[in-house]
Order: sequence, then C-alpha cells, then structure tokens
Amino acid sequence: MCGILAVIGKKEDQELVSKLSKRMSHRGPDESDVHVTESGAILCHERLSIMDVTTGKQPIQGTSSAWMIHNGEIYNYKALKENELKDHTFRSTGDSEVIVHLYEKYGYGFLNKLDGDFAFVVVDGKDFIAARDPIGVKPLYYGKDAEGALWFASEMKVLADQCVEFQAFPPGYYYTPTTGFVQYYKPEWYSLEECQEEADLKRLRDSLIAATKKRLMSDVPLGVLLSGGLDSSLTSSIAARLLKEKGKKLHSFSIGLNEDAPDLIAARKVAEFLGTDHHEIHFTVEEGIGIIKKLIWHLETYDVTSIRASTPMYFLSKAITEKGIKVVLSGEGADEIFGGYLYFKNAPSAEEFQKETISRVKRLSTADCLRADKSTMAHGLEARVPFLDKSFLQTAMEIAPVHKMPKTHGGVEKYILRKAFDTPEQAFLPDEVLWRQKEQFSDGVGYSWIDSLIAFTKSQVSDLEMEMAASKYPVNTPTTKEAYYYREIFHEYFSQESAAKSVKKWIPKWQDDKDPSGRASTTHIAQTSFVEVAKS
Repeated sequence: MCGILAVIGKKEDQELVSKLSKRMSHRGPDESDVHVTESGAILCHERLSIMDVTTGKQPIQGTSSAWMIHNGEIYNYKALKENELKDHTFRSTGDSEVIVHLYEKYGYGFLNKLDGDFAFVVVDGKDFIAARDPIGVKPLYYGKDAEGALWFASEMKVLADQCVEFQAFPPGYYYTPTTGFVQYYKPEWYSLEECQEEADLKRLRDSLIAATKKRLMSDVPLGVLLSGGLDSSLTSSIAARLLKEKGKKLHSFSIGLNEDAPDLIAARKVAEFLGTDHHEIHFTVEEGIGIIKKLIWHLETYDVTSIRASTPMYFLSKAITEKGIKVVLSGEGADEIFGGYLYFKNAPSAEEFQKETISRVKRLSTADCLRADKSTMAHGLEARVPFLDKSFLQTAMEIAPVHKMPKTHGGVEKYILRKAFDTPEQAFLPDEVLWRQKEQFSDGVGYSWIDSLIAFTKSQVSDLEMEMAASKYPVNTPTTKEAYYYREIFHEYFSQESAAKSVKKWIPKWQDDKDPSGRASTTHIAQTSFVEVAKS
C-alpha cells in the first residue's frame, strides 16, 4: 500500500511534483522516492512497507528502460514469477515488480493475469500504461493540466489545483497514449442472463476461504476489523483458523461509543468464540465531530453515509497503527454482492434485486472502497477485502437471485451466505452472530452517533442557506442540513467543478425515507426477534 503520483508529457518542476506527492505522505510513512525517466516523466512514490520490506523500494526499474509505481498487492506474484516470468531476473523479492515485467513481455495485454488490488503506472520511453483494479479497491485519479501533461495520483488532493479537469480513473480499465481507455475487466456477471447458477454452498464457502487465505500474505503484523456483523465476523473466523494452523493468533479490533454499542457487544462474542487477541476502542460524539474537517480532507467526498461511517473507522485505524499493526482484513463488499442492506427486502422482483446488486458492486469504488481505503490510509494502515476477490465475485455474483433474496417477513439479508457457513461439521460463528440483523457500521457503533451528527449539523446550517443550496451547489445539491454542512467543508478544500462531480451519493432504494442509515428502513427490527425469524 502506498501513494503514487505520475506526471507525463512535459518538463515539470521535479521539486514541485515531489512536494505535491508529500500531500499523500500519510499513505506511505515509511519511505519517499522520486525518479525522472529519460523522456521526462516524473514518478513519485510514498511507501508503506508491507511486502519485501528491505528491497521493495519504488519506483521500480524493469529489465532496462521501463519504470513503474504501484499501489496495492498482487497476490499471485509468486506463481507469475515461476511461470510466465520464469526467464526474467528480478531486482526485488516483493509482489509489485511482476507488473513491469509483464508489461515488458506482453505489452498492454496482461491485466487479466493479475490477481490482486492495484493502481499503477508504467513508463517506458514515451510509451506508458496506467491501470486500476477491477472493482476499484485502490484509488486512482487522473487529469490534464493547462499545458496538456497527464497526471495520475492515488488521491485527488495532489492534482486538483494543478489540472484544468480531472476525475476518478474507472475501475477495470487501463489507459495508454495509443489506445485511450480500454476496459479489460468484463465479467459474465455484468449480464443478468448469466446470473442463473444454482447455489453451491460448498463452492461459495471454499471460495471465500481461499480469498481470505491469499490476503494473509504479509511481511508485517496483521489484524482484522471486527464489527460483530456477519461480514467481518466470517473473515475473522476464517483468518483466525488459518493463522492458528501456523501457530499464530489473530488480533481483532472493534470500536463504539461505549461498551454497550451493538457492534461491541456482538464483536466481544465473536472474539471470545474465536480466541482472538481482542482490542476495543471507544470514541465520543464530541471527538467525532471534532475531526470531521480533517476527515473530509482525507476522504475527498461529501457523501453523507461515507462520512458517518468513516469517522469511527478513522479512530479505529489510528489505534491499530499505534499497536504496530500495518494490515487488516475488512468485510466490505458483502452487502452489495448478496443484497445485505435492509432496503433489499423491498425489491419488487428477482430481476430488480440482481440489477441492484450488480449496480452496487460496480459503484463500490465511489462508496465503501473509497471509505475503507482512505480512512485507514489516513494512518498508514492497509485494508484488504476478501469479499471483493475476483474469483469469489464470479462465484457469488453468478448465483441466481432467487437464492439470494431475503426470505419472507424477516428480511433475512445475505441468506445464502449465512447458509453456506451454517454447517453441522464446523461452527464458524456463534449462532446469534451468524444470524444477527444487519447494522450499518455508522449505526452499530452506537445509535446516538448519527442522531448527534444530525442535531449538530442542523445547528450549523441556516434555513436561508438551505434555500440557496441549489444555486450555490448545482452539482449534487445537498437536500439536508447535514449534507450541506459536509459540502461546505468539501468546497473549502476542493472548489473545482471536477471535484464536485467526482462524488457519487449513496442513497438507499425501495424505501420512502432516503436517509442512508439502516435504521431508516422499515425492516429494521429488534435483534432478539430477528434471530428467531431468521432461523425460521
């Protein structure tokens, strides 16, 4: 995990570009380096050392003239070295270097050989390729300045005041000067007609175990974000068992307003059941409100649900890095894949249900992936997401929607995932946790968190300001005082229209109340009754 910056197309001031790269120093606190290629391209790298701590310095040179900067992890790098690249000589022992060697061997057509999460730029003379992973787990922005030079960076804050126009780099695409943007990731599950597989519970279970196992790859200490919900509890359960086989103990981390927070209560049960080394973190409403401005600078969004959920994640990430942990597993993606949000209970048909899951997964880069990456990397912590593994996605997304849809009056979201891990031969989780009602992260830390945010922001924004909101902010006009408050802060940092357009708002579907809190759904019910209904 790192921060990358590439400027291609003009003789730029190296000192200025290096200074701009330092705006991302939180992403790479371990090392900072820059290289100017023979063609004048400037490549900067802010490094968080995860793999190959001693020799994995970037930018990385290929066999001769090609240079590369990379943010992310390539989980199949050893297999690539032993097979496709067996004749190549490597300068490092880490995962990143395989990218530049694949470019040297295959040109542009190697992206589907990579199994991992990535954003990278390879420069070879006047030729170059920039690419982003299939789902957009890792962030990447691109823009063009007044002189026509192209800029690529992990965070918008690096290029926003340098480029006349900019936007997020689309996930699943690569860009070259000769081809422009090319979509390399076109899975069959993009099509409704292909999502008709029977529910193979063993295959689903084995696929998630494999996705989690590969994400334990690390040369530094590793932990897990444990909210006590189904998604993080499953990854914790799998990781704890895999590490135990190696004689290691998993560190788990949870956060809430106090010890009675719904997530903390459930996480405690999971940690005890799994035998993890568990850590609980508390924060106050006042502390949360106090860091919102700094948080929006890190997140680069004004989306309400992203800010609500990122605040506790920001505090949790800080506490984790202070304990010497650099990598954590997280449960992002499961709600989108399996229709886990409570509003999915109201889907009018199987077809509409599946359309919404596909749409949500394709937009993860603007929501949960953005939140998970930037709130953790604000403190130099890498979050890995097993549910967004390319192979697991194929397995899960191609299951026919009738097998995924919520059952009857209980609104049992992610029913098929629960059934896959409700096995008689092995108890992955306590029964009451496996069938626990969905609590969105910003709710689970304590219901008073969102309630207090709404009350505070109402006191900060006048009725007159709301009346003028459409004229001041014609793009994504804020419709509540909370949204207006966040938009004002965002505008202070990123006043460009391109910045405003880069944000996509997360809005629940099929419910009258459009507040993104899960508690706004009419299917949100008491935990005790939910477990009874879910199992029926």
